Amino acid sequence: MKYRKMGSLPWEVSALGFGCMRLPTTPILHRVDERQSISIIRKGIDLGINYVDTAWMYHMGNSEKVLGKALQDGYRQKVKLVTKLPMIFMKKEEDFDRFLNQQLERLQSDYLDMYLFHMLNETNFEKMKQMNLISKMEKARDAGKIKHIGFSFHDTLPVFKKIIDFYPWEMAQIQYNYLDTNIQATTEGLQYAHKKGIAVVIMEPLKGGQLANPPKEAIDVINKSDVKRSPVDWALQFLWNRPEIATVLSGMGSMKMVEENCMSADKSGIGSLTSHELNIIDQLTDISKKKIIVPCTACQYCMPCPAGVNISQNFALLNNKSFSNEGKLMSRLIQSLFLRNYTKLSKSKSDAVKNNNGRATLCVKCNKCIPKCPQQINIPSELEKVVAVFEKRQKVEMFRVNS
Repeated sequence: MKYRKMGSLPWEVSALGFGCMRLPTTPILHRVDERQSISIIRKGIDLGINYVDTAWMYHMGNSEKVLGKALQDGYRQKVKLVTKLPMIFMKKEEDFDRFLNQQLERLQSDYLDMYLFHMLNETNFEKMKQMNLISKMEKARDAGKIKHIGFSFHDTLPVFKKIIDFYPWEMAQIQYNYLDTNIQATTEGLQYAHKKGIAVVIMEPLKGGQLANPPKEAIDVINKSDVKRSPVDWALQFLWNRPEIATVLSGMGSMKMVEENCMSADKSGIGSLTSHELNIIDQLTDISKKKIIVPCTACQYCMPCPAGVNISQNFALLNNKSFSNEGKLMSRLIQSLFLRNYTKLSKSKSDAVKNNNGRATLCVKCNKCIPKCPQQINIPSELEKVVAVFEKRQKVEMFRVNS
């Protein structure tokens, strides 16, 4: 494992961090598979990962509980433990202690190495100030319950700079990958935070898995390259090439992912990519930008849907259909598989609400999902595109923004 400087903190942090938002789940009811999750978390730590990240909202609270169990038997002492204050659930200042104490209990730890304000945007930033939550963070730090203070971010560059300048933060967590260099915090924001000595942690390095399964045209570019890497490795090396990045979080859901990503981290290095390799990444970026329809990263913050719509699965099917090619026999078979998977989603509201497995047609446009989305997606409007493609059989190409 390669290690990097954690901003101005006296840490050597592993290039790869373990994000616990996408732990393996059971086939039935999609609950966290506790035994498998503990095994892969510990495997990652055994391979050198020393930074683990979770949140109150991940797996509807079960991520913190499972991570707490995984960090028993001496594993807690091997890592920096990070979780987040759920800002969207904060109603009053007193909620801070309730959430923090319950999170420490779930994680079976006396302290956190880093506590983040989760999903800061313009609205949550104002809420943070109105509730005087910085003071609450500092009191928790003085009491030894947390060691350092940071935030995770989902908004625009001007808001990011405003937040950065507000307080002497020790860490900022941003969404960044080769498709998202010009949205949210952007490359400029990444550099801005780094110059202030703030450790920058990357989330969504594969854009919710989309960069792991790029379009055929992108695969052709990868296969023709003299440098042999998987799509995942290309995406990760792009990030590790940058000096401003402390660690890259990966939501690993299998032992294979852990092993492969740790192998990639072993080969990482600042400024290690050649001009030829950077040109390959530019080509992959251009190809993927033309194909993507909905910038959903499957974070599940919008879930559960009151109408039972499986929002991220509907969007994944739409994007996957757009990413694949039509025409050839194999492509037509793949296209039919996407339609088949869509029809497996429930069209019964009662079943959908019970199992969170509903089709896009069940959306009632209550709009409760919109303020929860870090990507600021108008979810009901985008679900109409899913209906158009899979129910009305309209061509997916007409919905590509970048076509």
